[in-house]
Amino acid sequence: MLQQTRVATVIPYFERFMQRFPDIDSLANTPLDEVLHHWSGLGYYARARNLHRAARLICEQHAGHFPLRFEQVLALPGIGRSTAGAILSLGAGERHAILDGNVKRVLARCFAIAGWPGHSAVQKQLWQHAEQHTPDERVADYNQAMMDLGSLVCTRKMPQCRECPLAQICQAHAQGDETAYPAPKPRKTVPIRTTCMLILKNGKGEIMLEQRPPSGIWGGLWSLPECPTEDQAIQWCDEQLGITGRLVSSWPVRRHTFSHFHLEITPLEIQVEPRDAVMEAPRRLWYNPAQPGACGVAAPVARLIREFQAKS
Repeated sequence: MLQQTRVATVIPYFERFMQRFPDIDSLANTPLDEVLHHWSGLGYYARARNLHRAARLICEQHAGHFPLRFEQVLALPGIGRSTAGAILSLGAGERHAILDGNVKRVLARCFAIAGWPGHSAVQKQLWQHAEQHTPDERVADYNQAMMDLGSLVCTRKMPQCRECPLAQICQAHAQGDETAYPAPKPRKTVPIRTTCMLILKNGKGEIMLEQRPPSGIWGGLWSLPECPTEDQAIQWCDEQLGITGRLVSSWPVRRHTFSHFHLEITPLEIQVEPRDAVMEAPRRLWYNPAQPGACGVAAPVARLIREFQAKS
């Protein structure tokens, strides 16, 4: 959960998640839809899918016990080299280097490693230093200290160099240019995509949700049906969903930002004809906002559902 998400945001999610899934067996034996429901709002839903898959693999391949060999941990979905090293060093006391964002920043400044850490050549240098300086003893303390140093002292914008135990050997500090390291990610123009989300409502106050494909944006989550433009909405409902609808209102556009593009959403509130209101399909359902079930819903969709309920 802490990958790509702040600690303050994670804590309540973590507590609820652990209360519902206290061990690997309970996580592995729960349908993915419910797991995504407990993840809804954290974003980067591939993490939840990988966590669920990893739990199932641990039950299937390791008798429900978390593996302690580096290669086995690395083979689990969603676990890379640094995460595997962190798990085994902090959890089992084994000597493995780590290289999360905080450690990258400490090493880049200490050894004046120029360039963006996402470039393979720069990352190779950082790994060499991480491996070289990881001690043979008290490795858990060392790795935790390095992460804390980057998080609390060697911060991105205003490093506290006077309090840093590495200040005397830090090359960036000697240059008087600490914030030049590491180099920022090269800027790219973020594209904008547009879509219309259809708030299809029946006479019972329910709205239609569709389950998205298992991979891709909001993979496996329940979302509102989408069509390209407002002009096509009624015809799209007829051709794609087999229902007749009447456009009630077009809501203001709202923007949701992903890591690699902006999505501009135009919500369209559509009243479904009574004869079509009972229609469901394997990946489609009528959802009662007043009695929400345990299904994973993408955060912007959840906000639209709450707004719809407030207007009803």
